[in-house]
Amino acid sequence: MDVKIERMTKAHLEQIKDILQEQFDDFWNVSVLENELENPLSTYIVAINQGDVIGYAGLWVPTDEGHITNIVTKKDKRGNKVATKMLANLIEIAQNKGLKNVTLEVNIHNENAIKLYNKYKFKKVGRRPKYYYNTDDALIMTLDLFEENKSN
Repeated sequence: MDVKIERMTKAHLEQIKDILQEQFDDFWNVSVLENELENPLSTYIVAINQGDVIGYAGLWVPTDEGHITNIVTKKDKRGNKVATKMLANLIEIAQNKGLKNVTLEVNIHNENAIKLYNKYKFKKVGRRPKYYYNTDDALIMTLDLFEENKSN
């Protein structure tokens, strides 16, 4: 599958709305993403296939550390390495900004995402009880970019 990664713009939001309604939580909606596009601390990207947005991801940079806010791939496009490409792009953005590390939360039941983060050498550093939907715990995972740069 040919996937192009580019910066998210307001023009992408109409297609992202469909992804959000189909498969995500109540917090992330088009209004939140529209505000994020204007936030100088945020960087959002989209994955495009044949002109269609098939995924998006975000990175907050409040200090010298980054926080991956989300990585979302349309359900019918999963298994095609779309999330892998977006994660690699976010890590590259973080490295280019000179960040020390990147942290994220992932649902303990999301085995595919956990495998992906392990592949990229994210380490489990904590747990947030009932973080998702007030029922599922989140694993807190961090990638040390200094270590990553030493191994490349």
